[in-house]
Amino acid sequence: MLCRLIIVWQGRIPVCPTADRSIACVIFWVAAGVFRIKALAERLIDRNMQSMGVQESPDLRRTRLALLDDHGLFREGLGYLLASEPDFEVVGQCSTSADALQLLGSTAVDLVLLELSIGTERCDEFISNARQSGYQGKFLLVTAGIDPARSAAALKLGASGIFLKCNSSTRLVRAIRLVASGEASVDQRVMQLIADRYPQLEDQRLGGLTKREQTVLRGLLDGLTNKKIGRQAGVSESAIKATLQQLFDKAGVRTRSQLVRAALDGSLAPAGVAVPGQEAIPLHGQSARH
Repeated sequence: MLCRLIIVWQGRIPVCPTADRSIACVIFWVAAGVFRIKALAERLIDRNMQSMGVQESPDLRRTRLALLDDHGLFREGLGYLLASEPDFEVVGQCSTSADALQLLGSTAVDLVLLELSIGTERCDEFISNARQSGYQGKFLLVTAGIDPARSAAALKLGASGIFLKCNSSTRLVRAIRLVASGEASVDQRVMQLIADRYPQLEDQRLGGLTKREQTVLRGLLDGLTNKKIGRQAGVSESAIKATLQQLFDKAGVRTRSQLVRAALDGSLAPAGVAVPGQEAIPLHGQSARH
C-alpha cells in the first residue's frame, strides 16, 4: 500500500536496480515529498502573512552592523561571516572614516565594528566625529594590534569593547551579541597592557576605595579570576565576590567588563590626546596597524 501511494503521489515509479535497495528508495521518495510539502506550506504561510499585513515580532529584530576596515579582503570575509548569523544584518561596509560617517548619517546602525587604525586615521577620532554627528549606537574595536593609548581613548569615548583578531570567529560573534545587548567586552590582554601603561587607577568615579577594593580592582585589570585574586589577597573566593559586588554598586555597573571600562574612564589623559611613542603591539605574528 505504501509503495502504491508513493507511485501515485510522485506520478512515476522510482527506479531501484535491486530489491535490496527498494526500502531505501521508498524512504528517499517519502523524505523528498515531505520536504517539498514543508517548503510549500512555509511559502503559503509567508504569503498569507504578507497579504494580511502581519509584521515580524520586535523580538526578532536583527542587530544592524556596519564594518569599517581598510583591508578589503578581511572586511568582505567578515561581512559574509556575520551575514550568515540569523540575528545580524550587515547594512554597510566602508574602507574610510568619511564613508562610514556618511553611512551613519543615512542608515540605521546599531553597532560599528572598526579597526584600531583605518589607514592614517585613528579610531578614537572616528568615534568622536561619529558622536558629534549624532550617532547614538555602539562601537566594537576589532583589531590585530594593541595601542594602549588609543585603546584607552576609544574606551573613554564610549567604545563598548575591544576584540583581537587572533581570536576565533565564534568568540567574535559572542562579543558582538554581548555588546549589542548593552554589555562591555574587552579582551583581557588589552586590559593588561592598558594597566601596565597606566598604573594609576585612582578613578574619581570609584573614589574612596578600601584597600581590599583596590586589590580586587588591580587583580581584575590584570585579568585574574576571583580565585587567583583571593589567593593573592589571602582571603576566600566568596570574600572577593562580595568585594567585587561592592565595586559594582559604587560604579553603577553589573559586569566585570563594565567595571574595567568604568575604572579606565576618567583616570587617563583627556580623550583624543595621544601619548607619543606608543606603537601598536602585534600578537601571534600579526602585523601592527597604523
